[in-house]
Order: sequence, then C-alpha cells, then structure tokens
Amino acid sequence: MTELIDNTGLAAGQPPRIFISAAEPSGDRHAAELIGVIRQARPDAQIFGVAGPLMQAAGCHAIDDLTKRSAMLLGALRLAGHAWRLVRRVYRELREKPADLAILVDSPALHLPMARKIKAAGCPVLYYIAPQLWAWAPWRIGRVRRRVDRLAVILPFEEEYFRQRGVEARFVGHPLISQLSNCRPAAERVEELKSTARPLIACLPGSRHHVIAEVLPGQIEVCRTIAREYEQAGFLFAAADDSAERMIRQALVMETFHWRVERQSNSEILSAATLALVASGTATLETAWYGVPMVVMYNGSKWGYRLIGRWLVRTPHLSLVNILAGRRIVPEFMPYYTSTEPIAAEALDLLANDQRRRTMQADLASVIASLGTSGAAGHTAQIAMNMIG
Repeated sequence: MTELIDNTGLAAGQPPRIFISAAEPSGDRHAAELIGVIRQARPDAQIFGVAGPLMQAAGCHAIDDLTKRSAMLLGALRLAGHAWRLVRRVYRELREKPADLAILVDSPALHLPMARKIKAAGCPVLYYIAPQLWAWAPWRIGRVRRRVDRLAVILPFEEEYFRQRGVEARFVGHPLISQLSNCRPAAERVEELKSTARPLIACLPGSRHHVIAEVLPGQIEVCRTIAREYEQAGFLFAAADDSAERMIRQALVMETFHWRVERQSNSEILSAATLALVASGTATLETAWYGVPMVVMYNGSKWGYRLIGRWLVRTPHLSLVNILAGRRIVPEFMPYYTSTEPIAAEALDLLANDQRRRTMQADLASVIASLGTSGAAGHTAQIAMNMIG
C-alpha cells in the first residue's frame, strides 16, 4: 500500500530536482518506497541518483547502480576505487546542475563521504536510516553534524541520541514494518511446509556472499546436533537470490538431515517455523515480526574484533532485537564464536521449553511494537517536502 502525505503549501512553479542514493538491495527497496510517496506529492519531481532496479522502476533516473556489486564496493574501513570516482561524479553533476535536495539512504561507508561533497556543491542533505554511531565509532558524529542537515532515523532511541549531539533528527518508524505489513504469506504454502516436519527450523544465513560464508557453516553444525535429538526435524534454508541458493545448496549437498532451500520465501518459512537460526542484522527484526523464537549467530574475524572491533563497539548487545529491548531477550553468539556447542545447546533448550518460547515471543512482540506503525516512507517524504519548501 502506497502512503499519502500532506502536500499542502508545497512550493509551486519549477519542478523540484531531487538526488537520491542507495547502494545496497535493502536500501534500494526502502528508497523505492520513498520515491513512490514523493511522486504522489510531486508527480513533476525530477528524481535521479545512484539507483537500483526497484528505484528505477519507481521513476528514478539512474546515473549508476551499485546494488549488484555492493558487497565488493562497500567496506567498513574504506571505499573501493569505483565508489570514490562515483562520489566525485556526483559532486560534478550537482555543481553543474544543482538539486533542491539530496537524500542518502543507509550505507555510511559510501554516503558520509558523498554527503561531504554534496554539501560542498551547495545542496542540502537528508539522511534516511542513520549511521549507527551509538553502536560503534561514535567519533563520527562530527562528520554527521557537518555534512547532514536532517536525519530520518528508524530506531526509537536514535532521535534523542542525535539531538543531544547537535543533529536535527526525527524518528520516522522502521521501513520494514510497512513492507512486512503488506506481505501476506500464502496460507496453503505455510501449511504445506508445516506438514513436512516437526520441529521445523528456519535458517537465515544472510544475503551477501561473505556473510553466508561466515554464518552458514555454523548453522549447518547446529542443524546436525538438532537432527540427532529430533529425528523428524526439518530444516528450511532461506536464499535471497539464485546465487545465494547455489551457494547454500553446495554447502548442504552431503548432509543427511532433512533440508530444503527456499528462495525469496521468508514470510512462508518464518510463518511455518518452530525456531530460527538467524544471521545478525535486519533479519532478526523480520523473524521477530513473525514471532519466531530465535538464536542469533555471526562468526566474523576473532582477531579483527580483538585488535580493532572491541575498541569501536559501544553497546553491550550486538543483535538488533537485544539492542532495542535493552536487555538480552534472545541468545546471541557474535561477533564470533569458537564452538557451536553452546549455540546448539540454546537451540535445543528452546525447542524443549514451551514457556521459554512463549516468553521470548512476548518480548519480541514488544520490540516490534516499539518500532511504530507503518509509515516510515511517508514521514520521511514529508521531511523532504518541508526541506524543499
């Protein structure tokens, strides 16, 4: 469902020229929804930018598309050469033909440097889905203050966090809520999945190849342990696309437990699941939306965390659901682990303990309620229209 915004008092005359940039598939999805709402208010808007296929379908003219190679181009510590060239290109384009507003969506490794050049070109900047400075590297706040005019934040505590540090921020709600509210799992498909095995374990190893490579081996080990205790258990592995599906199938080909790979079927998988093994990130919120008890796991670089990461991380919890709850409501094993035995033990305890699962489901429902109702794109579009005048 497309959201409507109040466009009373919007400036008439010249069509607004809006630059918008998203570098990853998730950002492409959120930005496309935002473009749709902006076009309702200003059908005449000229929208162009760094755009994936969904943004282009929504009416954004693409000067580049990073979504298919985002894992190669974006890093936590630096930008690859192509992205740096793109930042300079955006600066030249905005100098030659100014825009009324630039909207940058997530991906701070690309967009904080880009915001600097956009401001230098004389264009105001709205940042949608703020850098998570509260979690790590809070010293970047100075960059945000200098380079960003307004922040549209998607986590409830972020508005106060940024405002206390001199950045004008507004909580707009989480875009995932709108997207999940509009996603209706096929009831027949859910029942078919449930009939295949019990318990049914959903395994969400992530969408990027490097994340799958770090998470999937541990998930498979945990599945083996569960299968030894529950001979009738089934394991559903979620694949984001064809490439991820091939990677997951290759890893599972020699396994003897009952497994299936389902592509782009998270709503059905999670609606049918008894328990989920989830890579960290937004997938934990998706799992929480469906009320599925979960164990969060991510096996990154132990030495990278010990040498660098532990000095940058500033939150006692690392999984998003625990951060939002302000306490440990789901087991989390991250940023690395040395054995899957404790993970399997948590999973087995959850399967055996009905009361623990019910308590976790109630806690997850509270986390989802804290994210607000659907409307993140509409609220962000209203900020954008107010900035244009």
